[in-house]
Amino acid sequence: MSDFKEFKGKKGLRRLWNATGYSRDGLLAAWHNEAAFREEVLLAAVAIPLAFYLGQTGVARALLVASIVLILAKRAKDMGSAAVLLSLLNAALVWGLVLFG
Repeated sequence: MSDFKEFKGKKGLRRLWNATGYSRDGLLAAWHNEAAFREEVLLAAVAIPLAFYLGQTGVARALLVASIVLILAKRAKDMGSAAVLLSLLNAALVWGLVLFG
């Protein structure tokens, strides 16, 4: 049990640094492998500056930007959900083969 601390996750700034790297890796993978993601990023690159230019108030600007950011967030959520589903199916297959195969 004393070796358990060796496997605990990083904390503080080190954890934040690692999480930033993982997020960067995910963004790069999405950029390289998902045409729809690239299109959405290009849309955001145009729409977000327009939101700051066209929005009459801070609230209007925030709503315009948030509506674009939510498009990217939904894509990431859906991809994460698909990864979990594939992991669950893989686990079921492995358990089935080990126990009944």
